[in-house]
Amino acid sequence: MNTKRYFSSISRISAFFEPIKLEEMDRVKLMDRLDVKYIIPIHQLPVILLALQEHYRMLTVNDRLLSPYETLYYDTCDFDLYHAHHDGKLNRYKIRSRDYVNSDQKFFEIKFKNNRGRTIKNRISLPYIEDQLYSEASEFVDLLTPLDPAELKGVLWVDYSRMTLVSKATTERLTIDLNLTYRDHFNRVSYPMMVIAEVKYENVTNSLFMEIMREQRIKQCSISKYCFGIISLHETIKQNRFKQKISKIHKLISQYDDLPSISNTRSVSMV
Repeated sequence: MNTKRYFSSISRISAFFEPIKLEEMDRVKLMDRLDVKYIIPIHQLPVILLALQEHYRMLTVNDRLLSPYETLYYDTCDFDLYHAHHDGKLNRYKIRSRDYVNSDQKFFEIKFKNNRGRTIKNRISLPYIEDQLYSEASEFVDLLTPLDPAELKGVLWVDYSRMTLVSKATTERLTIDLNLTYRDHFNRVSYPMMVIAEVKYENVTNSLFMEIMREQRIKQCSISKYCFGIISLHETIKQNRFKQKISKIHKLISQYDDLPSISNTRSVSMV
């Protein structure tokens, strides 16, 4: 199945959303929040967007609705942060640098998942993304985590294009990620038929999007993009507790012709 016609339909529908500008996003920064994820087949996204049009605004950056993101995740040589998530440990961390390409902004970010299920994000602006943690990034890790920044290195790039929607009625932000690609020094894995949507909110919310997910019989899927990427590029890594979720994802996307494509990318730089 050629994805071009889906993207054409998605682009046409997105153009009719009421826009919201970057400087208006402060009310939904949600740096301390709850979040819920969904895996959506791309062929269902146009119908879902149509149902959202009257109730959400869409972020526009430099007159663009789709924003390319390039993210580098950090971990130890033994993937300690991945294993903490896999083993279900509470009070766990994700460390990453992100390039918001359309706005030419780069941030180093620390995400902390506490024992109440809330995600707390802190970040600092940096001029460039670095494979090893130096100066401000290293000091930031020292300040906010028990981790040793000297043991962290860039292990996984995650690239995708994001739509960001903001509810007109509640303090809710919805992100929709397309063209998901994972890469490291050696391999690249792409999932063109899979969309990852995430609802982010402060407290209990009456989310129209979550209602639509129930109507479409799309269930929540809590696996993180980082963990899914590590599994995609490291097939032998421990993944027992993720097997059921991974199986559901592959069952969903295997219904279509555009299966995940894996290619050698030995020339890719991690810097």
